[in-house]
Amino acid sequence: MPELPEVEVTRLGIQPHLEGRKITAVKIIDGRLRWPVPTSLVKSLPGQKVLGIERRGKYLLMEMETGYLLLHLGMTGTLRVLPGNEPLKPHDRVTFEFGELSLRLHDPRKFGAVLWHSKSKGPIEKNALLQKLGVEPFSPEFSGELGADVLYQCSRNRSIAVKQFLLAGQAVVGVGNIYCSESLFEAGIHPAKAAGKLTRPQCSRLAAAVRLILKRAIAAGGSSLKDFVNSQGDPGHFMMQTKVYDRKDQACQVCKTPIKQMVQGQRSTYFCPQCQKR
Repeated sequence: MPELPEVEVTRLGIQPHLEGRKITAVKIIDGRLRWPVPTSLVKSLPGQKVLGIERRGKYLLMEMETGYLLLHLGMTGTLRVLPGNEPLKPHDRVTFEFGELSLRLHDPRKFGAVLWHSKSKGPIEKNALLQKLGVEPFSPEFSGELGADVLYQCSRNRSIAVKQFLLAGQAVVGVGNIYCSESLFEAGIHPAKAAGKLTRPQCSRLAAAVRLILKRAIAAGGSSLKDFVNSQGDPGHFMMQTKVYDRKDQACQVCKTPIKQMVQGQRSTYFCPQCQKR
């Protein structure tokens, strides 16, 4: 599933091609996504200019003159900028035409989303899908020791494992499964440790690790396990840099202890039992 780094890589890829350009046509090939694609977009969007493209959690927010397109890649979605005359492929669901260019949502499993938030309904931050999200890892609210404060305060009295606490995204967004394992290793914290038992220094190390790992992942183009490619069709290469994820029984790069694997919430977790003592 595309996580924050993959969505940010997508944003960085499409932004220079689309910002400032006007949509000339919208074509809904198959609008049966996680939520039905609003058919009204076919008539309301042509002629509107893309004012900016931002990201909130795993949502891309494309600001138009009268509102925002909320785009989500779901489990297998990709957004690519292609020549307008490029033939459609199976699983292409929606296209936004910009004259000679086409932005296409390709989504084999149809868990993605294309939604609309009108500016008449208030700021995009008030959208119900965004209101409950935690802070952004690269925002001022999570910088320096403020990040440690966020993790420490949100984790108090929580018995849930710290890995599940991070995955929930209510404290800080974007730390998906791969990045949880890598961040916890970087911070030297066992993934099964109760979130409520994190010390203030551990929260400080973990906040710094989250920012570091996500920055590395974005720089590497994200992670491609099965389906993800960027807006140019290239896979991400972060999996070549992981220190614990998908490295079961391989020697830890720090202490040479074999990496262990366990299942938490039906997802695989990888850790070093020596570097991440419980």
